[in-house]
Parts: sequence; structure tokens; C-alpha cells
Amino acid sequence: MRVTAIVQARMASSRFPGKVLADLAGRPLLVHAIARAMSTPGVDGLVVATTTAPVDDVVAALCARIGVTVFRGSEPDVLDRFYRATRRHAADAVMRVTADCPLLDPLVSGLVVARFREGDVDYASNVHPRTFPDGLDTEVFTVAALERAWREARLPAQREHVTPYLWSHPEMFRCANVAYDRDLSAHRWTVDEPRDLELLRGLFRRLSEGGAPLFGMTEVLALLEREPHLAAPPAAGRP
Repeated sequence: MRVTAIVQARMASSRFPGKVLADLAGRPLLVHAIARAMSTPGVDGLVVATTTAPVDDVVAALCARIGVTVFRGSEPDVLDRFYRATRRHAADAVMRVTADCPLLDPLVSGLVVARFREGDVDYASNVHPRTFPDGLDTEVFTVAALERAWREARLPAQREHVTPYLWSHPEMFRCANVAYDRDLSAHRWTVDEPRDLELLRGLFRRLSEGGAPLFGMTEVLALLEREPHLAAPPAAGRP
């Protein structure tokens, strides 16, 4: 079964416009997410799914420069965008990740892919319930399940967030969750606001000193244990 990573990316964001191209250690967030998704064991290909809005021309241009396949579709109906991306680029299953997660850990995502590849589920994730840090979110599901959701989902939230129709209907879809042996869900390593980016910049500065570009959850946790001030909220008056 061919598993294609689809990286969801668009420039529009109410809290942090343009964040997917914000600089982190000399590369846009999107490029970090792409590299980490492509390094995930069990992933066979990758597509960036962006929108047809003119503002996302820069996303498509970046993908063209770095040789990454891009699909452009509906901005509000992300479920439709994902489904049409799978139709254009033959896939049997999808690993869904987002461009605002530049610390995606290939080993963690690989656990979800491996669970899915056992063959007894339609949908596997590490977020129901969440035990890994926010920012390592990974969902893997069959294109057949995606197509059924595309046909049947009606609520705006089901269309905007792609997978709610799958995981909220266990009577229709076989679901599995990959959990860590302790609850790390209080850690936030995703980028919703500029202050989140400052945290990640601090982590990348410290961890890149060792020359390992794909450091993962274990290395980040060890660093935060040694230097907990890196995760402290910014001082009053700072973004």
C-alpha cells in the first residue's frame, strides 16, 4: 500500500499570517515540515496541498524551486483539497501533517505509519487521545475512508479539518491510537503565534549546534530538562 504524506499549507492565518514561510534556522517552516515528513519510515511520496488563492502562489513557487509536488485546491474545504490531491497523485493512503509543525519527529510519525500498516485499521493517529507533544501530530488513513468522508461529511468543521468525520464515527471506520508511555501533551511545539516561533528558534539554535538537522522528541525533551528556561513564556510587552 502506497502511503503519501500530504503537508497542509497556506499563507492565510488569523493569528500569524504567512507563518508557513517564516524563517526558522535559515529555512521556512514548510521546508522543515517537508523534510521531516519525507524522512518518515513507511512514507512513499509527498505532496504539499495548498489553495488556489493568489496569496498561496508563493507556496507553490517555493515547492517548484525545491522540486516538491504541489496540489492547489479549495481554501475553506480542506477535505475536498485532500481528496482531489489523492486523485491527482495516485495514493492508497495518506499521512496528514501540517506545515506549522516544523519539529515533526519522523520516528514518532513512523510509529503511526507502522500501526496503520498492520492492516487492520482505516485510520491511525497519535492524537486521540493526545500523549505526544502538540506539534508531532500525525494521522494516517486510507483513501477509501477519505473518499467516504468526502462524500458524506456535511458540517463545516468536518470539511475544514479533514479527519473529524473519520475519528468521530468509530462505528464506520476502524480507528487506532498510538500512545506514549507518559503524557507529554502539555508541551507545545507547533506554531500558532509569533511567540511559538521564538520558542522553536531557541530550540533549533541549541540543538543545531550538534549538527543533527533532524533531531527529534527525545533530544528536545532532554534539552528542556537541562535548560527549562527555553520554554518559559516571553516577558511582558514582548510578542
